[in-house]
Amino acid sequence: MREAIELAQRGMGFVSPNPMVGAVIVRDGEVIGRGYHKKYGDLHAERAAFADCEARGVDCSGAEMYVTLEPCCHHGKQPPCTEAIIGHGIKCVYVGSSDPNPLVAGKGVQELRDNGIEVVEGVLKDECDAINEIFFKFITKHLPFVTMKYAMSMDGKIACRTGESKWITGEEARLNVQRDRLRHAAIMVGVGTVLKDDPMLTCRLEGGRNAIRVVCDSSLRTPLTSNVVCTAKTVPTIIATLESDVAVTQPYIDMGCTILSMRGKNGRPDLRQLMKTLSSLGIDSVLLEGGGELNWSALESGIVDKVQTYIAPKIIGGVGAKSPVAGLGADKPDNGFMLEPVAVRHFGEDILIESRVKYVHGNN
Repeated sequence: MREAIELAQRGMGFVSPNPMVGAVIVRDGEVIGRGYHKKYGDLHAERAAFADCEARGVDCSGAEMYVTLEPCCHHGKQPPCTEAIIGHGIKCVYVGSSDPNPLVAGKGVQELRDNGIEVVEGVLKDECDAINEIFFKFITKHLPFVTMKYAMSMDGKIACRTGESKWITGEEARLNVQRDRLRHAAIMVGVGTVLKDDPMLTCRLEGGRNAIRVVCDSSLRTPLTSNVVCTAKTVPTIIATLESDVAVTQPYIDMGCTILSMRGKNGRPDLRQLMKTLSSLGIDSVLLEGGGELNWSALESGIVDKVQTYIAPKIIGGVGAKSPVAGLGADKPDNGFMLEPVAVRHFGEDILIESRVKYVHGNN
């Protein structure tokens, strides 16, 4: 199953909004076939594993299959994987995660059992669930999975008093950020980040895929000469704004940007409504790379699912140096946003703490 998980992750960034899935076929303790879902619309992992066997002339009847997600039992871009499993004479299927998709949701497992195939569920379930947290939210709640990411010094600073922020963390941590840019369907920043850094917000991994760029810009101050606007015809760029005057928005549209004229909340685009709109566009996940104001607004609106905190072993200091979350802030410690630790990892000298946001009454 761990090999199936590793295979599944090879599809990261290319299968969205489908889940990442890997499959391994085994006979007498030996792997005879491997497959994974490579890209949206392509073969599902189970059929890819069967194709691997067929390409090498291996008969897989009577073998066992390990698959990270419950096999589908409905027609979509591909035919049902349950049909292929039954047709190839697999005798036992080991499943990692149950599929919450209402079109599957236990029906795939039941169909296999109804056809005399033994099914063992929950194999490395937590590890299999972890690779598809984006898919699970999107398919059940029809909203993007939102990850808030920031890097800070040991004393909680995201920039020096001069505004200089390159680089807080080291090369290995920054490489992992590129992997997360690949994993998420969209990257979102506030206009302040665009004005300050003029970022490209692209994925710099070899063979990678650029995420859709989303800029929250209440009064449409994003410069027409900025990198995100100038490259909008090659990298999809959405600007969420309160501005609706065609004379103001048309130049951005001419440059290739998509303008979403939103209703406002506290003088800014309503982030809850923005998430619904992004979902309707097929965007299943958002990596939040904004500054302190956008981070607070996102938490306050209740859209953040996970927080990624990179901590560098350095002290920057300075009363005027910025912190990762700004805004009004909580009125007392008990009303702060609670985080549930998920994992702690090391990248060179830097530490990454990943936590899920635990919303309670009073802060959402």
